Amino acid sequence: MMQLTNEEIKAYLRRLDIDDVSPPTKDYLFELHRSHIQNVPWETVDIVAGRPASIDERQSVRLILDGRSGYCFHLNGAFSSLLASLGYKIFRHRAGVQPLGEQPRVNSFHLGLTVSLENEEGREERWIVDAGLGDMPYEPLPLQAGAYSQGPFAYTVIESEVAEKGWRMVHDPNATIIGVDVAPEIVHDLKTFEPQHEHYSRSADSPWINLFLVRQRHASGSNELRGCVWSKRDFHGIEKTELQSKSQWLEVLGDIFGEHLVNYSRQDREELWKKVRNIHEQWKRTKSSN
Repeated sequence: MMQLTNEEIKAYLRRLDIDDVSPPTKDYLFELHRSHIQNVPWETVDIVAGRPASIDERQSVRLILDGRSGYCFHLNGAFSSLLASLGYKIFRHRAGVQPLGEQPRVNSFHLGLTVSLENEEGREERWIVDAGLGDMPYEPLPLQAGAYSQGPFAYTVIESEVAEKGWRMVHDPNATIIGVDVAPEIVHDLKTFEPQHEHYSRSADSPWINLFLVRQRHASGSNELRGCVWSKRDFHGIEKTELQSKSQWLEVLGDIFGEHLVNYSRQDREELWKKVRNIHEQWKRTKSSN
């Protein structure tokens, strides 16, 4: 697993709005996880723009350091490298997301992570960490069966029925996915996921190729930008706002999600906005005709 330099660690922590390097404790792990989820969104921006980023570890870390982001392979790839560089025992796993209306699977279209920590009695505890799902989870979850509440979201950890000795995170009933299954075997090379990344980032059959999606969690809820629709969820429910102008859209991207499109020129941003707006208008026409 890639080891970050001291300067890279400090730069990564600055992106997470964390000032100091600390020993690899449980409390520090929770702080890192919360800060990553809150400050680095899950997104399909580069895929929709036709300029997908590599999932090479060093390039994924560079994305974060440069103020950008990506989706699960980038986020969990970079986060696991940071955790390893800070002294944590971190493990990577093959996983699969179950969308609504589909069956559970472990198809390597998601990169799962676990961390091993010693508790106060000196016994090993395993924790599920995941910076690459967008709205799940906000804090690490114990790798043991149980129900866990985090803000307005309710998560459940159970035994996987599709991965022998694996585990399953069941998402909140109001979420856009049902859950995630994870295989217990440790993955040592991210090249394992390159065919899946190639499909997600370039295939005409990819669910992300024409779906502009940015997600971010915080302590009391979550934000999602789907095309031109901004959804805010908290304890009171979900509030949706249609963003009508490019300036409003860019403002929400930057102020709410921290995505300032720093390596996109003015023309690039204009072209991206036009594409997203056209897809949004087509979606509205389809919706009104049904």
